[in-house]
Amino acid sequence: MMKNLFLKSLLPAVFALPVMAALPEGHPAPDFQAQASLAGKAFNYTLEDALKKGPVVVYFYPSAYTGGCNLQAHSFAVNHEKFAAAGASIVGVSLDSIERLNDFSADPNYCASKFPVASDADGKISGNYDIAVKAAAPGKTDSRGVEINHGFAERTTFVITPNGKIAATLGGLKPEENVAKALEIVEKLAADRPKAN
Repeated sequence: MMKNLFLKSLLPAVFALPVMAALPEGHPAPDFQAQASLAGKAFNYTLEDALKKGPVVVYFYPSAYTGGCNLQAHSFAVNHEKFAAAGASIVGVSLDSIERLNDFSADPNYCASKFPVASDADGKISGNYDIAVKAAAPGKTDSRGVEINHGFAERTTFVITPNGKIAATLGGLKPEENVAKALEIVEKLAADRPKAN
């Protein structure tokens, strides 16, 4: 009897758990500063500064120069003007070194110098956003044949409003669906903004 009662009280708690561990919609977005690269040039990126200009799409991805990440970066680059038209900026975050990101950010097939990608080499930013990180697999190489010696952040995208709140957390989507959904959300945010007189 007690055992059944305990199990019945436990079940709702199990089903109430979120599907993913990443920070949820409505949660304050942790501010971060990082070395980032745009068009092959490193600079200091701060989320706080980016939010002064409008919503920011912060997308975590496993690694530069890997299949799904190449596709996602290319999709963000192709749609960059649509994000900009909705007043939003984009920043990619991975555990890649800044040297790898200098190549990736300028690569015309991927980031195409359209948006910055930030280095979270120590995994601190990923940790603050509750992003799962897997250890590097020994001997794993990227699409150029270069060995990958860093951890892999779980593919998750956050749409952050200028007041620093998470408007949406997108995980478990294919790379191109992830970009399309992020664009849909920033366009809705733009449509919902009060028009200036």
